[in-house]
Amino acid sequence: MEICTYASKDGPQQGLIEDGSVYHLHGELYTGDIVRGEFVDSIDVLQLLPPVLPSKILCIGRNYVAHAAEFGNEPPTEPILFFKPPSSLIGHQQSIELLPENGHVDHEAELAVIIGREGRFISEDEAFNHILGYTCANDVSDRDFQKHDKQWTRAKGFDTFCSLGPWLTTDLDISELGIRCRVNGELKQNSHTSLMVFKVHYLIAYISRIMTLNPGDLILTGTPAGVSPINPGDEVEVEIEGIGILRNSVVLSSN
Repeated sequence: MEICTYASKDGPQQGLIEDGSVYHLHGELYTGDIVRGEFVDSIDVLQLLPPVLPSKILCIGRNYVAHAAEFGNEPPTEPILFFKPPSSLIGHQQSIELLPENGHVDHEAELAVIIGREGRFISEDEAFNHILGYTCANDVSDRDFQKHDKQWTRAKGFDTFCSLGPWLTTDLDISELGIRCRVNGELKQNSHTSLMVFKVHYLIAYISRIMTLNPGDLILTGTPAGVSPINPGDEVEVEIEGIGILRNSVVLSSN
C-alpha cells in the first residue's frame, strides 16, 4: 500500500495511491482504521508534502562500511545516533535551499523507517510490529560546518535539509533493496540495504532503550558510499527499490 500526504485548500490530507490515482484516506493511519474515500486527482498533479510529520527525526551515522571508509573512518561498534529537526523536512519536488554561508553540501540517500506504534524497550523480535512503512530520504549535510563544529547539529539541521517522500510504502521486504542517488541524471550512489552495518530491527531496539518512539517518528538508516556535492541549479533524485523516486531541486536562498 502506498500512502501520500498532499496539499489541499483544507490543509494537508492523506491519500491512498492506486494505479497513479489518489483517493482520499479516511480514518486514523496509525491505528489502521482507514477507509478509501473519493477520488482526488492524479498523483502527477498534486503537490506532495512529507508523508509524515514526526515528533523527532533520528539518524544513524556511518551505517555502511564503504561510506565510513570514504571519510577515513572505521565502521562503528555501536550505532552513531543524531537528530535532525522536524523543521528541516520538505517533500517531493520541493526545493533544497542553500544559504550564502553554506559551503560544501552533500546529498545522502537513505532508507527512512516510519514508526507506526508507540514503544519503549522494544525487542528486536517485536521491532517490525512497530513499523508503519518506509520512504526515501535525503540527509543533506554541510561538510564545512560538520568539520568546524565537531558535531553534526548545524551541519544537518538547516531548513530544507531533510527531503522525504514521495510517499510511504507499507508491507515491504527491506532486506535487500537497491538504493541510489543521481545528481542531474548522473549516478552517484548505488548500493543495497543489505549492506547496513546495523539492521533496522536492531536500530529500533537500540533507540527504544534510550527514548520512546512515537507514531510518525522517523529513523534515517544511514547512507551508502558515493556522497558528492550539490549546488544551486542541481536536481537530486533518491531512488529506493519498491518505494519510488524522491526528486528535489537545489536553489540559493534569497535570505
